[in-house]
Amino acid sequence: MGEQQHVKFPQEVLDEYAALGVDLPALFSAGHLGNRMGVQILEASAERVVGTMPVEGNTQPYGLLHGGASAVLAETLGSIGSMLHGGVSKIAVGVDLNCTHHRGVRSGLVTGVATPVHRGRSTATYEIVITDEQEKRVCTARLTCLLREVTAKDASSIPDTSNA
Repeated sequence: MGEQQHVKFPQEVLDEYAALGVDLPALFSAGHLGNRMGVQILEASAERVVGTMPVEGNTQPYGLLHGGASAVLAETLGSIGSMLHGGVSKIAVGVDLNCTHHRGVRSGLVTGVATPVHRGRSTATYEIVITDEQEKRVCTARLTCLLREVTAKDASSIPDTSNA
């Protein structure tokens, strides 16, 4: 997803990953599921992650935005914030996600904003607010991620982005 190259990262985060030979903007994405659903990451830091997702293609049989689609957007944004909080020595693994759906949306783009509720050494919790194009709240979610140490196996699964 070429648009991911335009994600705004704090310079100190870019420098930290670059010191390990990782081109963070080239590596960074919403993942395979997020890509299929059209998730776009616009801004990313441990303090705030912003992303969008189209309603079209992500609806349930009644034509409304599927609750599971909102959950995918929420978990993507909260996981990104948790990963950036944990830094290069930690992996963020979601352990709890809850979503409250406030209103239906039939078209347009929804925007999610993830902000930290708790950022500790072993867990991070983010609140994710998803709104429609009129800035009406569609969903409120909370994600807690376990932050565990990177293992050699984890490091070997990171794609080589040096030629990206």
